[in-house]
Amino acid sequence: MEKHSLWEHLPLLVRSNSKESVEYILQALWRTRKIGLDSADRDIIKDMLQLQFESQLDPLLVCLRMLIRRCVYGNHGKDEIQKLFPQEVSPELQRLLTLLLQKFQREWREDALKDQVSLPRLKAMTWNLASQDAEAGDGVAIVNLKLQDDAAQPGLGEKEIKFQLAKDTLETMLKSMVKHRMGISKLKKLVDHKNESLCDNEVERDGETSQVMSRSTVLISEPFKKHGSPAFQAVPS
Repeated sequence: MEKHSLWEHLPLLVRSNSKESVEYILQALWRTRKIGLDSADRDIIKDMLQLQFESQLDPLLVCLRMLIRRCVYGNHGKDEIQKLFPQEVSPELQRLLTLLLQKFQREWREDALKDQVSLPRLKAMTWNLASQDAEAGDGVAIVNLKLQDDAAQPGLGEKEIKFQLAKDTLETMLKSMVKHRMGISKLKKLVDHKNESLCDNEVERDGETSQVMSRSTVLISEPFKKHGSPAFQAVPS
């Protein structure tokens, strides 16, 4: 019932003066998808639709935002957008909104991909040993990490982080890395060996199939040889 009541507010768009007004409303909703419409935008839209009360505007905006989300994030192709509308929405309004949603779908999906959070990747790692206490002989490792954020603007994606680790902590970390590397190497060899065995089995099966086919050819050709007839005869045209 709630969804049906939201759809009932879509005909308010017919009050707009032009197609460009509806286009402005959709673009404003997408532009403010993270922060919401400010008072200036709300007043502009309210004037476009000739609305007197704020209570008339909010349900319409909710419905339009729901349509935009389905269009951008849903698994709907460009030709399937019209299927988003229920039957109670007039065909004229469906065609108008479908046309505009198709127009901006690709652009909005690109924006949505940029909005996704991407973790920076490790570009380089170096460390140096330094003596923290010359008398005690305690050593620390100064670790330098270079991170690359591919989602950042060009020239601003590379970050450098420095921190210290005690010598025994560094040794534990390196041993753990070597252990994991050895485990991955063994797993890779096991997978390669398994793949080679599968290939050998396929070759053997192919060989057996060839031998069976050869024997079958001999058995099929033999009766023709006994009767002095060719295995195949030309069909007269």
